[in-house]
Amino acid sequence: MSMMDKLKGMLKGHPEQTRQGVEKAGDAVDERTGGKHSKHVDTAQEKLNERFGDEQPRGRGEDRPPQS
Repeated sequence: MSMMDKLKGMLKGHPEQTRQGVEKAGDAVDERTGGKHSKHVDTAQEKLNERFGDEQPRGRGEDRPPQS
């Protein structure tokens, strides 16, 4: 089993903790890069949250209506 498989297994079923970790990591990247790549970081955060079960997307898309 690869390291990524183990990580995915640990994240599955814990959406709130996963979201917090993704947000914290994204904030750290923004801080280290001076916000230079914040659009890319936001996109990555959204994709990770969608992938690992976050029920409500956060960030740039908060003002968008729910998609059906």
